[in-house]
Formats: sequence, structure tokens, C-alpha cells
Amino acid sequence: MSVFFVAVILFGWFISIYYGNPNILYFFVVFSILMNFFSYWFSDKIVLKLAGAKEAKRGEYFDLYTSVENLSITAGLPMPKVYVITDQAPNAFATGRDKNHAVVCVTAGLLVILDKPELEGVLAHELSHVGNRDMLLSTVIVTLVGFVTIMADIFRRNLFFGNMGRSRGNDKGGGWMMLIGIILSILAPLSAILIQLAISRKREFLADASGALLTRYPEGLANALRKISQYSKPMTQQSSAIAHLYISDPKGSSFGKKISGFFATHPPAEERIKALIG
Repeated sequence: MSVFFVAVILFGWFISIYYGNPNILYFFVVFSILMNFFSYWFSDKIVLKLAGAKEAKRGEYFDLYTSVENLSITAGLPMPKVYVITDQAPNAFATGRDKNHAVVCVTAGLLVILDKPELEGVLAHELSHVGNRDMLLSTVIVTLVGFVTIMADIFRRNLFFGNMGRSRGNDKGGGWMMLIGIILSILAPLSAILIQLAISRKREFLADASGALLTRYPEGLANALRKISQYSKPMTQQSSAIAHLYISDPKGSSFGKKISGFFATHPPAEERIKALIG
């Protein structure tokens, strides 16, 4: 969060110099502070809203609720809130700022295709994200990466479609400043997204291992990953901002095969299964 805070301030400082308006820098400082505050306290609510998730009641989802409860006790974690997405694509994610404000969310499709050991493997994976304190990092990134991307887009649009009251013709270095601005406005969101993807892939492997230790049955999670990866249809409601939170890419396995593994939000299912059971 500190790195993003400094990066956004530097980005604002450059734009304020380019347009000759120090008020832009002040705006970025204030807005960065507010973004850090809101991303910490309200990012889980933003994620659930983007996912279209609804809270799961114990009576309606008894097996799911009791499985989460039993695994939470085994892991020594407080009982998280349980949410369900009415989507046939099998998937799941965890969110929340800490273990006392955690949320575990699954899709209706996941409950249909998995048996109990496989479901427990997925839930153990998500609870491992809670125990490993991955949620705050991953959830805050949703807000901060989105902010950097939006700000860079606004700057690019103003370069080509407006000058915010600045006359560039009188600035001898305007051409160089414009070139640097374009480069920075492209690299800023790109670097932020690459950080997002790198963190996601690394933490998925760790959560797989921790989840297998929690259930003492790595085959359960491995079989679940195999079934999930065989479902090629994308989720109905999805947002690229929260794609890295899911246990599997919400765009579907067919999409993942068409793009380079370097840019994928998740490691290939085959690699994860091999790491679990060899």
C-alpha cells in the first residue's frame, strides 16, 4: 500500500508539472490517502458487489456452511461469512481485510459438480488464503490497480482530447513532456497489473499446499481442480479487477489456453495438480 501511495503521488507530481497546476498534486495526495483508507475498510464489500454474491444462510446451504465451520475450527480461524454466487461455472474465492472479517464465496456450480472431499479441498484452499493473510493484499490490489489504471486513462485522454487550460505551444519542452507522459501513463497500469498477476500466481501455489495440509487429503483439492479446469464456459458475471481472487480463471479454461501463461491470473491447473500429488 505504501508503494502504491508513493507511486500515485509521483504520477500526480508529473501531471501537475506537465499542466503547470500544483492543485493537481494536492488532489492526488488527498485522493491517495482516501483510496488507501477505503481500500482497507471497504474493499471486501466492493469485491462482493462486483461478483454479484449473496450471503448464504445456514438453513439453505447447510452442508456448505458446516464444512466451512468445521475447517475453520481445524485451522484455528474464526468462522468467516459465507457467500454464494448463482453461477453455473465452478469457482470460489476469499476476501476480507483480516481473519476476523473474512468472507468465503463459492458459485452454485461448484456445489453441483464437486463431492464433499473435493468441496472441502477448495474450501481449505480459500481458508488458507485467510490464514496466510493473502486476502488483504489481494483485495486492496483490486482497488489500487483500478485507481492507477483509471488515472492513467484520464491522463491519456487529456493528452489527445484536451489540455486542461494549458497552452503547450508556449512550452519548448512540451513535446518531450508529452512523450514521457504517454510512456508513463501506459507503463503505470501495466506494471501494476503485472504485480497483481505475479502475486496471485505465487499465492495460489501456497494456498494449495496449505489447503492440502489442512485436510490431509491433497487428492480432494487435486480432483476439484481437475473438474474445475474441465469446465470451459466463463462466468456470467465477471470483472477483470477481481479475476485474480478466484481459485480458477473466471474467463474459463478455453480462454486460458489461448493466452500466454505469463499473463494468466492463475497457474495452469496441470502444474497445481502435479505439485499436490505428483
